[in-house]
Amino acid sequence: MIRRAETSDAGWIAALWTAMITDTLFTFTTEPKTPDDVAKMIATRPFLVLPDKGGFATYSPFRSGPGYAATMEHSILLDPSAQGRGDGRRLMQALLDHGRSEGHHAMIGAVSSANPNAIAFHAAMGFDTVAQMPEVGRKGGQWLDLILMQKLL
Repeated sequence: MIRRAETSDAGWIAALWTAMITDTLFTFTTEPKTPDDVAKMIATRPFLVLPDKGGFATYSPFRSGPGYAATMEHSILLDPSAQGRGDGRRLMQALLDHGRSEGHHAMIGAVSSANPNAIAFHAAMGFDTVAQMPEVGRKGGQWLDLILMQKLL
């Protein structure tokens, strides 16, 4: 069901990601993703997709430096039409399993306070809120909190 992304997936992933970037306050990023950007990510890090183009999950190092080598930060995004079917849970579990199999120790989710559904989702997946950083993000003329959530693998 869930598979590794291929470069041929880059277009739909970029479109899904860009819609979230431009239409929501769920990320503090403002630059749209291009298929080229996504193709480079697919080539250089774990990147999983749902087979029906309903969503993706990926991770990369949380911070640079050898002391952080076993701590990853993930991104997970479902198309709104794919929500509520359990696909997000399956996708996240596959990503966590991959991280564990690669010897990683912790997975971090950096969640916008404007996305309470993502906070609830992470909590349901066993992530603990470890920090709330008030008003560190600004987008759409609003100050937003960053919620850091962590799961030990």
